[in-house]
Amino acid sequence: MFPVYDVIVVGAGHAGCEAAAAAANLGSKVLLVTMNMQTIAQMSCNPAMGGIAKGQIVREVDALGGYSGIVSDASMIQFRMLNRSKGPAMWSPRTQNDRMLFAQKWREMLEETPNVDFYQDMVRELIVEGGTVAGVVTGMGHSIRARAVVLTNGTFLNGVIHIGEKRLGGGRVAERAAEGITEQLVSLGFESDRLKTGTPPRVDGRSLDYSKMEEQKGDDEIVGFSYLDTPKPKEQRSCWVTYTSNEVHDILKSGFDRSPMYTGRIEGTGPRYCPSIEDKINRFAERDRHQLFVEPEGWNTAEIYVNGFSTSLPEEVQHDALRRVAGFENVRFFRPGYAIEYDYFPPTQLQYSLETKGLNNLFFAGQINGTTGYEEAACQGLMAGINAHLKVRGEAPLILKRSEAYIGVLIDDLISKGTQEPYRMFTSRAEFRTLLRQDNADLRLTELSYRLGLASEERMQKVLRKRADVDAIKEYMGATQLEPAEINPFFESISSAPITEKQKLEKIILRPGVQLDALQQVVPRIGTELQVYGVESREQAEIQVKYQVYIDKERELVARMSQMETLAIPEQFDYHRIQSLGIEAREKLSKVRPQTLGQASRISGINPSDIQILMVFMGR
Repeated sequence: MFPVYDVIVVGAGHAGCEAAAAAANLGSKVLLVTMNMQTIAQMSCNPAMGGIAKGQIVREVDALGGYSGIVSDASMIQFRMLNRSKGPAMWSPRTQNDRMLFAQKWREMLEETPNVDFYQDMVRELIVEGGTVAGVVTGMGHSIRARAVVLTNGTFLNGVIHIGEKRLGGGRVAERAAEGITEQLVSLGFESDRLKTGTPPRVDGRSLDYSKMEEQKGDDEIVGFSYLDTPKPKEQRSCWVTYTSNEVHDILKSGFDRSPMYTGRIEGTGPRYCPSIEDKINRFAERDRHQLFVEPEGWNTAEIYVNGFSTSLPEEVQHDALRRVAGFENVRFFRPGYAIEYDYFPPTQLQYSLETKGLNNLFFAGQINGTTGYEEAACQGLMAGINAHLKVRGEAPLILKRSEAYIGVLIDDLISKGTQEPYRMFTSRAEFRTLLRQDNADLRLTELSYRLGLASEERMQKVLRKRADVDAIKEYMGATQLEPAEINPFFESISSAPITEKQKLEKIILRPGVQLDALQQVVPRIGTELQVYGVESREQAEIQVKYQVYIDKERELVARMSQMETLAIPEQFDYHRIQSLGIEAREKLSKVRPQTLGQASRISGINPSDIQILMVFMGR
């Protein structure tokens, strides 16, 4: 009934979809197995993509040839570039999306991708032969063989939903949990644990009074995620902001004695950086209000996502509390918020390729690795799909360094440090964030992906044109001099010191408060000569000129640190025979089994003196 596949992908969330698309586009024959064909690429939580650091990840996925950026652009109802008031290393694109259109576009793109087959069933077991995964067994009893398997089970592994004192089995509301895989892997020597996440109520937007809320409009300029020329919406939908109050907090507290968080029914650790509303009012008791974002779920629906009100309190407590929020006095629920507990496998059990150390040809991606967020899942799926394809062809894996991509930072953090709480990406996690900006992901990664065979010829040609245009603009800025009479009136308007002699444009652009766009307006000849270049190329050239000193410093730091990354540690290295290492260091190094001294230095609990001892020992 089934052929032998190159790659089977289990789960069709954000990780699974990217994994299937990547492996198939590289030439593998792929089977995507999902428990429900109607929920492919479902936005289980908020209807949005990107945000702080997450937007950089989506742009990296797009630059590598993934689909998330294209789908997000096609389904956006609002766009915002966050942190515009800060330096470009902090700029982070974010879209509000039409939930149904997002899933529809993903399914359409997957169905249009050659080499992707679909099957609706639950995977309950892996076929394992001699330490190597050779396929899957489904709930209906089908044995489907493959050369590699990618598990992207999300929150479905033994998932349990909590609403107050109610406890329901399920991986998502109204969807059953997946059983069997955790138990089998644990019997094979894998370590598993439990995590928890939550989601807020969905409400009827027709029952809200928006006049009592603050409107939050989208940007005038819609940049989007994809480096391709994706269509952008001609109009945008607003989001809204409102606040809780002490009265709201008191009502919520009245339900704490029935909260699964406080009665011990939830054992898994929740996301510290996206806490439930009951967690927020408990941890930040000194605050008399918390911000709520009122986010529409799409173009043609009244459904509203109440961002900031994630909860697992009893439904009547949720309802009573929300009715005390400004604008929510007459709110009607579509469904209550809930918490969900699920199994994950501590990611120190993975190699850099996302292949497991315990079984050959088995890859993990997404929340099964302890991460949270669509974007973190998508980039892992992309890398797992690429590396599963490469593994079955006997080729070396694609490994992104911390200095090359946020994706590299995420994967290195996971396998070197592990995580005991849902892992979320932040710009602060990347030590080279001046290099890893959202605006240059195509320049950093597309050529690498193109050589691999994933990024298209169209993408590569766009990058080459952009690179040539940026170089030409920088050359123009270095050769063009402005007269005092041309520029001093502008300097006076921004309270900047006038010049007394000619000055090059590349030096003028270094002044605080001076942007190339503004100079094009006040000095017409600049605008005339640069108008042949696109907005992205002009912005890229300006950033490179303005921040060249900082960029050069980070590159020097990368070069120094790369020496540690090239010092490989033998796979079977026996740390226990180095008596000068502390017991904790020996145990952690033996568990993680770092591939290089650089990775060893980033393991929690490993200090510089441990690295010095390793260097001396290996030198001998």
